[in-house]
Order: sequence, then structure tokens, then C-alpha cells
Amino acid sequence: MEFRDKDFLPAGADPSHDHEHAHDGGHGHVHGPHTHTHPEEETHAIVNRLSRSIGHLERVRQMVADGYDCSDVLIQLSAVRSALNSAGLAILKSHMNHCIIDAVKNGDMQAVADLNKAVERYFK
Repeated sequence: MEFRDKDFLPAGADPSHDHEHAHDGGHGHVHGPHTHTHPEEETHAIVNRLSRSIGHLERVRQMVADGYDCSDVLIQLSAVRSALNSAGLAILKSHMNHCIIDAVKNGDMQAVADLNKAVERYFK
């Protein structure tokens, strides 16, 4: 099974940088002509982190709607930001440990350039 939905790309995303999801025990995506796979346990852990972040953010939204004290809302919002940063770090580590190592071995320097661009955006 392959997922390629260019209608839902983030602003500024490269539509030629396709992602595919396979049922082979890993999360794979394409960098130019090369396909890289992330271990299923890493993908699962990242998805769990993001799911928890979504749950926390929903709670913050409800706190605002219910008129909770702003200090309490800010504390919870800080926890959401921390959880998202943690997920981002896990994604970066997995990408470097699998995709970037494979890309460099295969001479795919575009993958390195893409990572540099993504890291710059992430830290803005």
C-alpha cells in the first residue's frame, strides 16, 4: 500500500519528496531514486508521542474554552511544546540513523541538503 497525497503537503514542502507507507515492518520514504526504511518500533514510538501531544493539545483547547486560569493553560501548553520537540528530535535521530546514512553511502547528497533545509525550518 502506498500513500502519496500531494494535496496535504505542508507549506513549502517539496512535492517531489514522496512518502510511502509499506506493511513490511517499517516506514519507508523516497529520497530521489533511493528508498529508506525506518524500523517499525521507532515509527510506532514516534506516532505514540504525536498522539499524546494531540491529546494534550486537545486538553489545552478545552481548558481555554472552559475558562481555566491562564497560568495553568500556559503550563500545559509548555508541556505540549516539549512533547512536540521530543517527537521532532526522535524523527531527526531516526532520519539521520537510517535515511541519511543510506543516502550518503549511495551518493545522494540531495537528501542531506533536504535535511539541512528541514532542520533550519524546524528551528525557526
